Amino acid sequence: MKILVIGGTRFFGIHTVNQLLRDGHDLTIATRGRTGDNFGDKIKRLAFDRYDEASIRQVLGGKFFDLVIDKIAYSSNDIKKLLDIIDCGKYIYMSTTAIYESKRLNMTESDFNPLTKKLVWCDRKNFPYDEVKRQAEIALWQKYSDRKFIAVRYPVVLGKDDYTKRLEFYIQHVMKELPMNIDNLDAQMTFICSEEAGAFMAFLADKDFCGAVNGASSGTIRLREIIEYIEKKSGKKAIIKKDGDPAPYNGEASFSVNTDKARKIGFHFSDLREWIFDLIDWYIAN
Repeated sequence: MKILVIGGTRFFGIHTVNQLLRDGHDLTIATRGRTGDNFGDKIKRLAFDRYDEASIRQVLGGKFFDLVIDKIAYSSNDIKKLLDIIDCGKYIYMSTTAIYESKRLNMTESDFNPLTKKLVWCDRKNFPYDEVKRQAEIALWQKYSDRKFIAVRYPVVLGKDDYTKRLEFYIQHVMKELPMNIDNLDAQMTFICSEEAGAFMAFLADKDFCGAVNGASSGTIRLREIIEYIEKKSGKKAIIKKDGDPAPYNGEASFSVNTDKARKIGFHFSDLREWIFDLIDWYIAN
């Protein structure tokens, strides 16, 4: 397949590109051209501004791809700027479980229905992250229903290559005995590892599936368990105080997502506890 990946030079985008290459696809990546990569001559490269319509038209106008994987679209306007210009057989949008308005355990794709919400043409700056991502999905369902598309809904992605450093926050604060303000120690949370996040996007490339699909590791973990594990491995004691540094996952309610739909397509996610403690060990050692 002739595939365009928008983004793909950092975090789990790298895993997506590597898997697509292993699968033998003809691959092009499009970025601003500011971040280098290690793909060598295995891929083609385009440089453009994903959020500027004129730049998109100049670089992608008149081109066709069997599949476009868009890792960096946020808002409804981002969807519009791209899909009004590019010609493609299928479009995969990297969405998020943040679009679910009422968090609970075992959320299914039907818990958010883009057809029942009002579409607002907006940019990333116009609303909080969860709402602009909702509006992107709403645009897909309400204005581009004639296109084949997939919205992949991920929770927080973790990995050795995680530039957000959210998990690292807890590890560093415990090891350095820095005060933290954590308001949800016993909230059950789910995550996905960067390798599987990338692999699942690549897996969907040639699948006869359209619509929304959740992706996440099986099971949940409490922040209290993560903190206690770091304490045990490091020999340090967590300092949790209201006037400490605000923790990254504050305000999150207990939640997990159902991945039965992904399983029916043929992809099986690993159990969260099969990898998260090894990842913490790696962070402590490094």
